[in-house]
Amino acid sequence: MNDLSRLSLNQISIKQWSLAQAIEGCARHGIGHVGIWRDKLAEQPVTQTVRQLNDAGIKVSSLCRGGFFSAPTATARAAQIADNRKAIEECAAISSPLLVLVCGPANGQSLGEARNTVAESIAELVPFAKSHNVQLSIEPLHPMYAAERSVIVTLAQATDIALQLPADTVGVVADVFHIWWDPLVHTEIARAGKRILGFHVSDWLVPLPDLLLGRGLMGEGVIDIRSLRQSVEDAGYSGPIEVEIFNQSLWNENPDAALRRIAEAYLHHV
Repeated sequence: MNDLSRLSLNQISIKQWSLAQAIEGCARHGIGHVGIWRDKLAEQPVTQTVRQLNDAGIKVSSLCRGGFFSAPTATARAAQIADNRKAIEECAAISSPLLVLVCGPANGQSLGEARNTVAESIAELVPFAKSHNVQLSIEPLHPMYAAERSVIVTLAQATDIALQLPADTVGVVADVFHIWWDPLVHTEIARAGKRILGFHVSDWLVPLPDLLLGRGLMGEGVIDIRSLRQSVEDAGYSGPIEVEIFNQSLWNENPDAALRRIAEAYLHHV
């Protein structure tokens, strides 16, 4: 049976669409969830987005992104915290259950200092997130992004931070592109347990054509996606499964054709 009930279109996968077009496209293809990016959300009034989501019967699986906590000055760091509070408010406005945190590079700090800054910043945001009924979900990125995008590069590091903070407010995202290589990945998924708030899928192409824009459709690469899905489900996760693919070739396709390919790859390989 073709079951798309848990499929969520992370908006970056069809970047060529506006948010309104993505909502309409999901409804047209029978996809009930969308993962929204903040730059797309800013293109139109939030009230208009809420109305479109409700009219189409589409639920928001996540908002991307918060984070990027490390900053060279106290003033700059305060600005980052303020922007994260704004992102939490945006989550609440569109009924997104979670804000995805891409934690950011060291930005002048040592790796250890930057990781402490990440943990301290998330802790600082907890009361505000809790008051808005929004969960903060730490997404570890592949180590190749440590210098530019995230000093949190393993699921273990993300879970270590989450476990120090309230279970109803802080958890992790398990993105197969970022964690598949880790020899302890299944052990760490089990340890994260109910702290897993999101599950993202794509594939690792060989050779990798581009560090950022080289993700493939599920089934095109080497990731054992089904075993990772089984592990996150065994750990207790039963929420939406977001397809998040950064790929210029996919962005060059007709959006409806690309979305059909995404749905087929999801059905056959996830």
